[in-house]
Amino acid sequence: MTNSPTTLLIVDDDPSVRLTLSHVLTEIGYCVRSADDGFSALREIRNEAPALLLSDLNMPNMSGFELLSVVRKRFPAIRTIAMSGSFSGDEVPSGVAADGFYQKGCSIAALLRIINSLPNTERQVARPSSPESPQWIHRDALDSSPEGYVTITCSECLRSFPVALGADRLKQQTDCIFCGSSIYYAVVCPADQMPLEGFQLETAASRLFPPSVSNLTY
Repeated sequence: MTNSPTTLLIVDDDPSVRLTLSHVLTEIGYCVRSADDGFSALREIRNEAPALLLSDLNMPNMSGFELLSVVRKRFPAIRTIAMSGSFSGDEVPSGVAADGFYQKGCSIAALLRIINSLPNTERQVARPSSPESPQWIHRDALDSSPEGYVTITCSECLRSFPVALGADRLKQQTDCIFCGSSIYYAVVCPADQMPLEGFQLETAASRLFPPSVSNLTY
């Protein structure tokens, strides 16, 4: 199996598909793992990134459409193949972020041809948030309630969810409610700047137009 990836992750919600593909590809020589949806696939990838990802498109929780988009952004070194029985041919369906496409029901030989024909592309990795570089979240200036919420987008699974504001606005940490990854963020509230900006504007105006001439008509 020259010039073929040695590690492969199969993602499909159908246990029989996972079992069949895992058995055949393991017999050929691949080191195979499997996952039943996009979220479990992301956990597997975080533990150890495979060289190749083979993902079904229609799955519950997180579909293959979403998973492949996340992998393209977060783990661009992984070569990806979408698979589905809803599309025919060997062209990647429009809007799917994959390097190749495998039509379910076709032979294993067809799948191996697709694997061996995948392009060797180099893509830059998008870095997740960290304590040193948190996400900066802008809060509505009109919302001054201490029990307010902000919306955070997970850099791992790209899903958004609300988080209650804490007392400290800098370098807060939360876990994604979908995939469980850690997210660091800081809240920027425009309302915090308004008093200072207003004072500066008022001071500047008083210098240009002192009280003695404030009632003059021009």
